[in-house]
Amino acid sequence: MSFTILVTDFDGKEHALEATPGFTIMEIIRDAGLDLEAICGGCVACATCHCYINEEWLEKLEKADDDEESMLDQAYEVKKNSRLTCQITFNEKLDGMKLILGPKF
Repeated sequence: MSFTILVTDFDGKEHALEATPGFTIMEIIRDAGLDLEAICGGCVACATCHCYINEEWLEKLEKADDDEESMLDQAYEVKKNSRLTCQITFNEKLDGMKLILGPKF
């Protein structure tokens, strides 16, 4: 069975990416070759994998923990739907999820 996430890049182009359960959204985006800095590699030590989750998908995600909230405080143009892609593990419930990459540092 194949799963997909829809990612809008920095240029406004939407990409349908194959998503594997158990991988983080950051890993899926990075492995697809999209331009995502993700400098810390998923250690919640930066905010360079910041994204905006489409509103309809927010309730399907676990809440951001304190570490993620702290890093988001350092991101640019944070909104109520801001998340770090390294902190969202893909599962079957997220098939079709839409997100927009946040601004670069």
